[in-house]
Amino acid sequence: MKRIGVLTSGGDAPGMNAAVRAVVRGAIFNEMQVYGIFDGYEGLMNGEIEELGRSSVSDIIHRGGTILRSSRSPKFKTPEGTRRAIEQAEKFGLEGIVVIGGDGSFRGSVNLLRGGIVTVGVPGTIDNDLGYTDETIGFDTAVNTVVSLLGNIRDTTIAHGCATVVEVMGRNCGDIALRAGLAAGAESILIPEVPYDIDAICDKMIAGKKRGKHHSIIMKAEGVDIPTPELAHLLEERTGIKTRTVIPAYIQRGGSPTAFDRLLASRLGYKAVELLRDDVRGVAVGVRGEEIIVKDIEEAIDSKNKPDLKNIELASILSI
Repeated sequence: MKRIGVLTSGGDAPGMNAAVRAVVRGAIFNEMQVYGIFDGYEGLMNGEIEELGRSSVSDIIHRGGTILRSSRSPKFKTPEGTRRAIEQAEKFGLEGIVVIGGDGSFRGSVNLLRGGIVTVGVPGTIDNDLGYTDETIGFDTAVNTVVSLLGNIRDTTIAHGCATVVEVMGRNCGDIALRAGLAAGAESILIPEVPYDIDAICDKMIAGKKRGKHHSIIMKAEGVDIPTPELAHLLEERTGIKTRTVIPAYIQRGGSPTAFDRLLASRLGYKAVELLRDDVRGVAVGVRGEEIIVKDIEEAIDSKNKPDLKNIELASILSI
């Protein structure tokens, strides 16, 4: 291949810019033309496409968000929308497209693939909900952001002698809550993959207060099936301990990516270019341990993430 495109789609994730940089400069190194597709699949349908050069991606490796911008496009999911996107890709002579995003973005790439456009998926989502890869771009940064926030929250909960329920992102995946909760020493961690026990949480809060503990942090993933305000009210009602709520929301998706995410994005972005250069199609790149892996894109979508049961057990033990 000699002419490729790159887009970012769905929720933004720290490290996406590092991946775009790797794609652009990796393509140029391999004597390929590379085009940026702005606003994700919406921009592809509308022909928001322009050639990128070395200087187009200067000084972006440290920046959060995505210089290509992103969007969620219900229109693209329709047959007409997919047809328009394919027509634009062909109009610009794009032989392949690197798609940086999560589950929904990968599904969109399958639509393009079935229409004759070669795609390679690069996992970019803070949720870490793609089971075929150990880590997704942006996850490590999101965890570190939450850990930092929990330090601030802990200070004020101690000062006021209260409990705080902190709801973090991740959709139906509890990895951010589990990893950040364990790293920050949360007293209880609720994730959608594991049934929770309100009585056990209350007992732990009461036991802590009896031994002189002045605060409790309850970490809750957004996919857990009880609304956060309702959970806080229930805990306060049963324990008599004032319970607040904190929902950081988009704060978790922004900010400068960690060194880990910059390295991961750079490695995966360049691997995607190599695959397109060699006319490999319909795959996603990922990582297992230290090794980059290549997976059939539909198998990658179907691979469900499973929480680390050892971390769940460890969090329970260390929060006694």
